[in-house]
Amino acid sequence: MIETLVGSRVHIVGVGGAGMSGLARLLVGMGATVSGSDAADSPILDELRRVGVMVEVGHAAEHAAGAQIVTWSPAVASDNVEVLDAVAHGARAMTRAQVLASLGATTRVIGLTGTHGKTTATSMMVHVMHAAGRDPSRLLGADVVGIGANGHWGDQDLILEVDESYGSFALLSPFALGLLNVEADHLDHYGNLESLESAFSTLVERTLGPVVVWGDDPGAQRVTRSTRRSVISVGTTSDGDWCVSQVQLNRRGSNFRLEGPSASVELALSVVGAHNVANASVVAVLAMELGISGADVASGLSAFVGAPRRFEFLGTWRGVEVYEDYAHLPGEISATLRATRAAGYERIGVVFQPHRVTRTLSLAEDFGSCFDGATMVVVTDVYSAGESNPEGITGELVARSIRRHLPGLTTAYCAELDRLPDVLEELHDTLDVLLLLGAGDVAKVAPSLHGGLES
Repeated sequence: MIETLVGSRVHIVGVGGAGMSGLARLLVGMGATVSGSDAADSPILDELRRVGVMVEVGHAAEHAAGAQIVTWSPAVASDNVEVLDAVAHGARAMTRAQVLASLGATTRVIGLTGTHGKTTATSMMVHVMHAAGRDPSRLLGADVVGIGANGHWGDQDLILEVDESYGSFALLSPFALGLLNVEADHLDHYGNLESLESAFSTLVERTLGPVVVWGDDPGAQRVTRSTRRSVISVGTTSDGDWCVSQVQLNRRGSNFRLEGPSASVELALSVVGAHNVANASVVAVLAMELGISGADVASGLSAFVGAPRRFEFLGTWRGVEVYEDYAHLPGEISATLRATRAAGYERIGVVFQPHRVTRTLSLAEDFGSCFDGATMVVVTDVYSAGESNPEGITGELVARSIRRHLPGLTTAYCAELDRLPDVLEELHDTLDVLLLLGAGDVAKVAPSLHGGLES
């Protein structure tokens, strides 16, 4: 299929999204002629125009005229006018899953997967490969800080963030795989946790080479127990193949020792939290299984300074340090709060913006207990991400769950982001740190805080 993509006109509907913008860049690098459209203009579209993507704003049949292949974001309906018109004029319609499968059929895919931590771990792997002097292709959901854009066609393996949403990995057969964790998510597609875990199990079984798993995660454990193939386990207990020990966490990063049958490596990270120790451990073992030296692994991981919107420092507000984090699942939120505590913060304020109506409904009870360790939580209205909301679900559902599960935690509901600065103004002198959590646009409140942010 790569031979078909090279030199072809490929049209991408929803090209401004995190995953599809990277795909556009990768396809341009491969030699395809790429066009695309998105509902609204954005800086990402400007960046795509600069690298040669022909981008239109809005959706109209003529935008896809002349396309030989048309693909679309999972957030775009398959009956989109551009998709239908392109197919009617002879274009081949390919889902994102089919595009990824076609890439994996002719180049080695080194994948990082799990319900959270994928972007971070994939970025870590790119840094490790660069430290080893390699220029791999890459495709992930955010730019790689210090290296480049989220999509790049190189001269070696494809380092891929293997996304489970909407079955995107259903046709992919990676060469090597790192499995970070498995937690209930995207149940609007999978139906239940068992089906989601089954999909991960099938992905593991399709992997041609080494599979490295974070053995401390219960969901990942269930997935690997249900497969018919052996995996390489890394974790903090001695019963895995590789053991993480001597973990030291602080406000600026972490240090730990990684020991296995073939090596013992001292690793230092410039990102905080036990969850990043887990991510880095899976990346390190997988890289060494692929022939990267321990020295290059250590060098690459030390150069990684974080992914955008992952515990990203925004500034100081009235003496309170403000961070943005993409955490939007219960497990991610718990991990972020543990990392914040380990970094030395004691009075932790959280603004949480629930993401997607279906996710809020299915995980409301789990959200209720995941804010343990916070001092104060303000829940905003749901960021719908385009989903319909016939039942009128709001963030109050999450706030009520928190009050029920954590009655001693100060919890408030503030439907409108514009009102948040006033709500937070009354609380700043009770906080050391403020976390803006969610996968939507919650961070836009930061510049509006009364008194402003200092860098």
